Parts: sequence; structure tokens; C-alpha cells
Amino acid sequence: MSGHNKWSKIKHKKAATDGQKSKIFSKHSMLIAMESRKAGGNLASASLQAAIARAKADSMPKDNIDRAVAKGSGAGGAALTEVMFEAFGPGGTAILITAVTDNNNRTAPEIRSIFTKAGLALGGPGSAAWAFTKTEDGYVPVTPIDLSDEDGEKLADLIEKLEEQDDVQEVFTTADTPE
Repeated sequence: MSGHNKWSKIKHKKAATDGQKSKIFSKHSMLIAMESRKAGGNLASASLQAAIARAKADSMPKDNIDRAVAKGSGAGGAALTEVMFEAFGPGGTAILITAVTDNNNRTAPEIRSIFTKAGLALGGPGSAAWAFTKTEDGYVPVTPIDLSDEDGEKLADLIEKLEEQDDVQEVFTTADTPE
């Protein structure tokens, strides 16, 4: 009966929830560091305050937020850059992927690998951006595309795999989502 006690159950459940929190906190940390770099460490910047507010909404500890702000303002070492990947997915949907990374030579092949395993390929700069309009909330499709159920499932799987990648911040598609 080894491993069948209350502590083991708690330990495994806590490990799973801590892993999820860690992934969310690391994404917030990268975003805060990026905004801090853009603002030059100025905490009065609206974009930095918005990033901090989103992190606080997900219960990110103040120490982690302060560390991310310091890292972005130059006290932390590694330089974070924002990159955008463009591609076409199942059913001809245009896809924009925004990522924040400290090493684009690691991130680009990881994202390319996700597309390759799905039988797709990344596009060049500008290949899919034309299908979107930039707003303050992100990117909105110019002409949304209706997908078949099969293509919709493939796209959902692809987006899920992309969001599991630590550096990916947001994924935008031209797929028409039913309200």
C-alpha cells in the first residue's frame, strides 16, 4: 500500500497546480520585463501598469513582479525581445503568434517544430499579417473564415500546443469563432 496516503495525494495535486501557476507566472514575468524595457523602468507607464495589473489578477507574488520589472530595466542580464511568427493553419486560416523570448535561436525552431509535426509550415514576414488589423487588444481578422468541424479541431489542437510553449504570449487566427 505504499503511496496510498493523504500526503501523497496532496503532494501530487500540489505539484500539478504549482506547475500550472509557474507557467502562467513565467509568461507574466516575460511580458512585464518586456514592457519595463520599453518604458525604461518607468512604473508610471500605462502599458507596464496594465501588464502588472494582469499579473496581479492571476495572483502573481509582488516579489516576482518586482524582479521582472528590474530585469526589464536592465538589472537582470538577458535581453528579452518580442517576436512575431506568421503561418497558415488548417482550412487556410491565417495565424499570428506573438512571443517574448531571450533567445530567438531557441524559440523559432520550437515553434517551427510544432507546425512541422502538424503537417504545416511557418510563413515569411508579411505572409499572414495582411489578414489582420492591429488594435489595442491585439489583432482582429479582416475577413473571418468559417472552418469545418475537422479543421476546427485541428486548429484547436495546434493552438493548444503553441500555448504550451513557454515563450508564446498570444495566438491570433482568422477562424470565425461562434459567439
